Amino acid sequence: MSDWLENHLPKVVLAPSFIAILIFVYGFIGWTAWVSFTRSKLLPRYELKGTIQYEKLMASPRWDTAMDNLFIFGALFIVIAMVLGLMLAIFLDQQVRTEGVIRTIYLYPMALSMIVTGTAWKWILNPGLGLEATVRGWGFETFTFDWLVNPDYALYTVVIAAVWQSSGFVMALFLAGLRSVDGEIIKAAQVDGIPTWRIYTAIIIPSMAPIFLSAFIVLAHLAIKSFDLVIALTGGGPGYATDLPATYMYAMAFSRGDIGQAASSAMIMMAVVFTIVVPYLYSELRAKND
Repeated sequence: MSDWLENHLPKVVLAPSFIAILIFVYGFIGWTAWVSFTRSKLLPRYELKGTIQYEKLMASPRWDTAMDNLFIFGALFIVIAMVLGLMLAIFLDQQVRTEGVIRTIYLYPMALSMIVTGTAWKWILNPGLGLEATVRGWGFETFTFDWLVNPDYALYTVVIAAVWQSSGFVMALFLAGLRSVDGEIIKAAQVDGIPTWRIYTAIIIPSMAPIFLSAFIVLAHLAIKSFDLVIALTGGGPGYATDLPATYMYAMAFSRGDIGQAASSAMIMMAVVFTIVVPYLYSELRAKND
């Protein structure tokens, strides 16, 4: 008995977690996929009706708006967070005296939940309470910063808040990558008289391609599943100006009582995630096998 327990103890310990994941993750993914092919409304129905929910989804102007917003938000969020994170990492790589303090300051937002971030930035960007009111209190009566309530600019407030929270994480990734580069190569380049900026652009940064890819995957995943930040900051408004697929799915499931639409939108979101993650995993596995 003791020999059997010793040989199978890892399986026994992992079995509950494996079963829970199998049921509550993959089981519910399968359930969602099934419901997306039904006419489910407030309560689920299990009689398959083809792709009617997907056809309805693709014909929905609100869904088109949500996908357009996701493209704009995702592109700006990923690019700005990566550029800002890289600049901060290069700055800290110069061995500045206050590196520990600066690194802590920029990593701190990652310790906050998206709800806290959204609420804080909602106060900061509120025209009657935050930045606009403060600047006007300084005597600049004509100063205006109403992006939070302006449908044309509200989406950019979500970008600002998301970049503020995630750029520190990207900085940490890039800083680790910068300091993993072989120092002998850098010293040889310096001996040859190559300028520092050229060393970074021609030697260091190109060698960090896997880290750039990892940062892109993480940020893209955060962009696609953004929900709590939008809900806390704008609630998807004004109107549908900051509506994203995740908020659309929530609205369909819990506000409109349309589970079929929510399920179909969830499956589209999962397909988008797969199109990003699967090639990355394939490249990683292929690199290890080679």
